[in-house]
Amino acid sequence: MQSTLPEKDVDGLHIINAGKLATGDLKTGLLSCTPAGAMILVRQIHGKDLSGLNALVIGRSNLFGKPMAQLLLNANATVAIGHSRSRDLPELARQADILVAAVGRAEMVKTDWLRPGVTVIDVGINRVAAPEKGDGKFKLVGDVAFAECKPVAQAISPVPGGVGPMTIAMLMANTVIAAHRRGGVTAPSF
Repeated sequence: MQSTLPEKDVDGLHIINAGKLATGDLKTGLLSCTPAGAMILVRQIHGKDLSGLNALVIGRSNLFGKPMAQLLLNANATVAIGHSRSRDLPELARQADILVAAVGRAEMVKTDWLRPGVTVIDVGINRVAAPEKGDGKFKLVGDVAFAECKPVAQAISPVPGGVGPMTIAMLMANTVIAAHRRGGVTAPSF
């Protein structure tokens, strides 16, 4: 008989893991890999306690937006979720100390959306035409206009090469945690 334990689903997307995150149980479930990786980037800048900081997550998906908002809440940030139907999204963004973009629109977030000194985590992966590379060639860009926003931000993650490698690292961390739990050994903390 196959096990249905969430430890088998090391991506952290199992409904039991989502429920544990939603209820604030960060110890016994596995965290969704991309939000967990993005949180590590945020903590590199701001530390573990985000008390007093305003965070905006642009995107409300079950795979990233909602888990990211929950992780920010668990770290004591004041969190807003913006999306395609939000009224005056640029104004919401200007209030953020931490802005996490995961909406799926190439370079949607512009410099006039940002408060100086903001931390920007760009989770978007968008394929756009790159005629400078040759006929029919493409390049990857994020949801944030990186070159334009970089001078305004305290820290900004690039696309590609930012959150993607963190997602892979968290998948490996979840695999180690699940293996320890399966073997009845206390799992390391990441």
